[in-house]
Amino acid sequence: MLIEASHLKLSLAGRHILHDVSLHLQAGEIYGLLGPNGVGKSTTIAVLLGLYSADAGLLSLFGETDKQNAKEQRRRIGVMPEHAGFYDWMTANDYLKWYAGFYGGLQRPVPELLEQVGLADTKNQPIGQFSRGMQQRLGLARALLHGPELLILDEPTNGLDPRGRREIHNLLLNLAHEHQVGILLCTHLLDDVDRLCSKIGIINQGRTVLEGSLSELLNQQQIGRHFRLHMEVPAEDQTPLPSGVSLVAQEGNWWHFVVNAENQNSFSTLWQDMLKAGWKFSEIHEEGGGLEELYLRLTTEANKPDRKVA
Repeated sequence: MLIEASHLKLSLAGRHILHDVSLHLQAGEIYGLLGPNGVGKSTTIAVLLGLYSADAGLLSLFGETDKQNAKEQRRRIGVMPEHAGFYDWMTANDYLKWYAGFYGGLQRPVPELLEQVGLADTKNQPIGQFSRGMQQRLGLARALLHGPELLILDEPTNGLDPRGRREIHNLLLNLAHEHQVGILLCTHLLDDVDRLCSKIGIINQGRTVLEGSLSELLNQQQIGRHFRLHMEVPAEDQTPLPSGVSLVAQEGNWWHFVVNAENQNSFSTLWQDMLKAGWKFSEIHEEGGGLEELYLRLTTEANKPDRKVA
């Protein structure tokens, strides 16, 4: 287990920030840490990095609880904060070489790192000329330069265009699945979480209100995903709906469906099966539900006394 945090509590300047936070991340997992602004996500990350010591609770990193090894533990972690400061007059190439000195030198060649994050053609361009998206890519390269076993990323795709987001998604999936890097992803982009994360934790008012496998949690909470399909034939000519799919409304040729949680791992197969069964539709649009509904349900309620862990 890379991170094992149980019932963390922390007060700062007499104010209770963390009341009961738990987080469990294994190698090869991408974990989505979710919650509204100001509920304790950044403070939780600060505790994980040793910037604050929890007042109560248990914290283990890489299977060790000994604080004497804190410096060595931090060498095994790559961090990308939401607002990463750079020296504008330096090039990406020079900056990464300089920054590597904090870790005793480079573990990987800089050109390889820049190629990996999509900045190979800008290695000699001053960072001050970088766009927001390019700075995000450089921040990720900085987090990766010492070959960390654990990555903590705060809004890593902020400022990227759709192609850039997809490239970073693929990079993170490769790091997790092929290299067994554990990734803690803190973001407000639920699409990123939906695509990348196999596990989530939702924090509200300083408490972990839910933690576990995303698919299992959606199933437990009985949350389906909503879709709108454009039908090409009248209702009476359609074949019966497959199991797990419910029709909830019709607006002309647009039909609104809910797909139950247990069917959510095979959308492409589901649509193919419906077409093979004789359903005739030309367009599919997702309308929410799923993770979005789960998140809103748990963070809209002002007080959630019980923590649920799958």
